[in-house]
Amino acid sequence: MFEDVKKILVEQLHCDASVVTPDASIKEDLGADSLDILQLLMTIEEEHGIVIPDEELAQFEKVQDIVDFLEKQK
Repeated sequence: MFEDVKKILVEQLHCDASVVTPDASIKEDLGADSLDILQLLMTIEEEHGIVIPDEELAQFEKVQDIVDFLEKQK
């Protein structure tokens, strides 16, 4: 699941794959702004056929937070 999220992050944020780690901060380390995060989540929702509630979205700070959420959805 991490590799899946990593691929999406690299594509969406045009960042180097080496900086995308489970502990990377989506905003500080990867440089995502709020629009980037919305686009990212729309892509994840589409690819995984899920809906991410706004209250969950507010909890996503690190890459691992997204991975954990997706693993709970399976």
